[in-house]
Amino acid sequence: MKIARLEAIPVSVPLKAGLTTRTAHGDHVTSDYAIVRVHSDDGLVGLGEATVSAIWSGETNRSTVFAVEQVLAPALVGQDPTRIHACRFAMDRALKNNPFTKAAVEMALWDLFGKSLGVPVHQLLGGKLRDRIRTKMMIGAFDPPQAVALAERFLGWGVTCLKVKVGLDPDGDVSRVRAVREAAGPDLPITVDANCGWDVPAARSALERLRPFNLLVAEQPLMPGLDDATRDLRRIGLAIMADESVWTAADALRVCSARAADVISLYPGKNGGLLASLEVAHVAAAAGLPCHMGSNLELGIASAAMLHLAAACPNIQSDRFPADILGPNYHEADLLTTPLDLRADSALVPDAPGLGVELDEEQLKRFRADR
Repeated sequence: MKIARLEAIPVSVPLKAGLTTRTAHGDHVTSDYAIVRVHSDDGLVGLGEATVSAIWSGETNRSTVFAVEQVLAPALVGQDPTRIHACRFAMDRALKNNPFTKAAVEMALWDLFGKSLGVPVHQLLGGKLRDRIRTKMMIGAFDPPQAVALAERFLGWGVTCLKVKVGLDPDGDVSRVRAVREAAGPDLPITVDANCGWDVPAARSALERLRPFNLLVAEQPLMPGLDDATRDLRRIGLAIMADESVWTAADALRVCSARAADVISLYPGKNGGLLASLEVAHVAAAAGLPCHMGSNLELGIASAAMLHLAAACPNIQSDRFPADILGPNYHEADLLTTPLDLRADSALVPDAPGLGVELDEEQLKRFRADR
C-alpha cells in the first residue's frame, strides 16, 4: 500500500449558541479548521483534522491547505502509510513547525493503517487500558452570572469535573471561580486555566486567593519559558499544570528539569501528532509526573484520535485529571456520520477499524469554507 494523494479542505464550524467561549487568548465563536484526507493506491482513505488557530501556532485553515497539498504531499506520495515514523521524518524535513497540520496528516496515516488491518488505532498503540475516558466540561471567562448558568447547565448533564477559564484579571477571575464553586458544592473537582494570561504578580495574587476553593489544578498561569517563576508559584500550594509551555518532548524535559509543573498537558494537535504526544508522555513519566489530555476544541475526527491515545497511553491519567475531550459538545456539527459517545462525565473509546469514525459528506459540504 502506498500513498496516492493528499487533500485538505478548510471548514468553518460555529460553536452552539450559549456555548461560545472566552479565554485569555480571546473569544472562540467559530472554529476555522481543516479536514485532511490521505488516499492510498488501493482505495482506502484516512481522515485527519487540523484544529488550527493563528494565535496558538501561527497556522490557519488556508495555510494547512497549502502546506498539505503543496509541501507535504510531494514528500509523502509514494510512501508506505504504515511506516508512520518514516512519514513523520519526511514531513519534518519538508516543513518546519506547523504541528497541527502535521498532526492532521499523521492522524490520517494512523486511520489508514488501522483500516488496512481491520483494527482500531488504540490496538496499534499497544492496546487500550481503558474503555471510557473520564472528561470534564469548560466554562469560559465570563461574568459570574453567566459562568454559574453554564455550571448549572453542565451539572444538570451529570458532569463530574469542571474547568473554569481565568487569566483576564485577578479580581474577576476570583469572583468567577468563587461563584462556580458555590454552585458546584464543596467537593466537585474544579480546575482553572489562565492560558498564559497573568504576569508574575497577578498570578501570585490570584493563586493565593484561589487556594481556598479546593482546586484540582491551576493550568498555565504564566507565559511559556518562565520556568523559575512557575516553580516558585508551586509553593503557594496549588498543583500547576503546564500546557502552552510544553509543545515538544524537549519542552517537557525542560519543564520537568526545572520542576515547573506537577502535571503535563498534551494532545496530538499541539504536539504535532500521536507519536509526539507519546514522546511527551514518556518524558513526563520518567520525571515522575502524570499527563493530562488537553484540547483545542476539536471536532469529531481529532476527538477520536485523542480518545485512542488516551486509552492506550498509561501516563495519560484521565481518572485523576479528567480529559478535555469535549469539543464536539460545543460545536454545531462534528462532521461525523455517527457521533462519538461523549457524555458529560466520560467518552467511549471507538473500537471500529482505524480511528473508528467516518466523515459526513453532507456536513462537510455545508461547512466547507472554500466554496
